[in-house]
Amino acid sequence: MFAQFGAKLAAVRSVAARLFDRRQSVLVAASAGVLTLGGCLPTTVPLAGADPADPSARVAGVGYRSTVAPYTSLRPVAPSSWREQNDRVAPAPKSGQ
Repeated sequence: MFAQFGAKLAAVRSVAARLFDRRQSVLVAASAGVLTLGGCLPTTVPLAGADPADPSARVAGVGYRSTVAPYTSLRPVAPSSWREQNDRVAPAPKSGQ
């Protein structure tokens, strides 16, 4: 029984050692890659205008337009002649023809 336990322990130890070695080599390779590629990053470009974080910077004025300004109430009204309604929305007759 102790021999079986010792064999299992040895197998687990060898697998754990291989995994640790692989993880360590992957970590070293990834660190080397990050450090190497870090030099390839573009440099930052200075701002062309005023600094947007400056509270005294001049900005364009803000205008207000209501989103419901053209609203008209559509409550029920008494029926009217369809001819009168058509005459109200029809284009004006062209003069001169």
